Amino acid sequence: MKTKIYTLLTAAVLAGSCLTASAQALHSGYFLEGYTFRHQLNPAFSAERNYISIPILGNINIGTQGNVGLGTFLYPQNDRLVTFMHSSINGQEFLDGLKNNNRINANINLTLLSAGFKAWGGFNTIELGLRSNTGMALPKDLFAFMKMGMSSSDTHYHMEDLGIQSNNYVELALGHSHQINDRLNVGGKLKFLFGGANISMEMTDMDVTLSQDKWMVKANGEMNASLKGLVMPTKQESGKDVTNPSQNDLIDWDNIDVDSPGLGGFGLAVDLGASYKVLDDLTISAAILDLGFISWNNNVKAATSNAAWEFDGFQNIAVDSELGDDDPNSLDSQLEALGDDLEDYASFHRRENGAKRTTSLAATLNIGAEYVFPFYDKLRFGFLSSTRINGQYSWSEGRLSANVAPLKWFDAGVNYGLSSFGSSFGWLLNFHPRGFNFFIGMDHLMGKVSPQFIPVGSANMNVSFGFNVTFGG
Repeated sequence: MKTKIYTLLTAAVLAGSCLTASAQALHSGYFLEGYTFRHQLNPAFSAERNYISIPILGNINIGTQGNVGLGTFLYPQNDRLVTFMHSSINGQEFLDGLKNNNRINANINLTLLSAGFKAWGGFNTIELGLRSNTGMALPKDLFAFMKMGMSSSDTHYHMEDLGIQSNNYVELALGHSHQINDRLNVGGKLKFLFGGANISMEMTDMDVTLSQDKWMVKANGEMNASLKGLVMPTKQESGKDVTNPSQNDLIDWDNIDVDSPGLGGFGLAVDLGASYKVLDDLTISAAILDLGFISWNNNVKAATSNAAWEFDGFQNIAVDSELGDDDPNSLDSQLEALGDDLEDYASFHRRENGAKRTTSLAATLNIGAEYVFPFYDKLRFGFLSSTRINGQYSWSEGRLSANVAPLKWFDAGVNYGLSSFGSSFGWLLNFHPRGFNFFIGMDHLMGKVSPQFIPVGSANMNVSFGFNVTFGG
């Protein structure tokens, strides 16, 4: 069981730590008027000029977010990397570097095509983009069980709220921002969502007790996987022999397949925003993003048995049997049966196959305030509060920034943020003369890394850049 959990967990941590990006546009650009993709943070904002993005290169945002670093799990040793499970790694030192609830959020925002133009009394945008939001919640006791095992005569592990969630889709968004008067701007977007894949696995309660008299495991979990063409057969459907009829509906992980993947669902969402100039030098703004849902066509639902599993020792061990290890009562045979039994218990029973399922998006609330420095109006200070609303994968952030526009075609900003994942520094350089817009920046500077460039302290890092063609006044 530990081997299976370790394999799945290692793959999840590596994928979540290496293939992630910011879910919206760069937060460091919220207060920069020349930044083309401000409207992704608040639909009431309009771009400075009409624009057409360079396909795929218009807005790329890549990074990671977490309260632990990948260096917590990987260690350099003799010019190679080993995992925390290696015998040379001290178990207690490894556990001291963990949080009680270790979280990694993994999101992708890639603008495939985008255009903005002034018409109908305001500014309008059309966007086609790829979105991927992934979150992992990994309790400390899970790693303690994997690393330490039975560390005393009576060892107990409680793994609460262990989960992995991933939502992947393509988005077509139509936006409009409108100036009501000299002080008030409002905006909105309507988004058509084309589902790619959605996976959710949650263990709400899992207990492991290891004592001299018996071992006991109790798990309560559920899994949903939505993907067109997904085939998750049971062991019975795969023709595998099982000793207990109740195990016939266990998912056969060895034969999972995807047959003709494609559009897996359809949904709708809206963004709403407004900005209001309270005073000549003070503007406040707010937006709620991604209020919506996706309805999936092909969902596989599975759950654990929710009954306790117990092992109270080997029975009638055959020592001098003529059959040797082939004897069902030999120690090797009983050990193999124990491993199979425990693996089957920790697996999922399929409950629904090909059913419909509806999931909500992870909404984001942005609230900002901007102050113009009275002695130099090209210098502005801003504060942005961002809150992601997504159950146990929710997070919040406050970011204080200083932004300057010394030239008509250039502005820049630096900022400092505090969030659920720690502190970070950000910056943005934005070039926007007539004809083009190029920006590059980071919400999270990369912190301490190992010689192999593995983030040691935390998983917070990102870089964003884009190139767009601009025209008009």
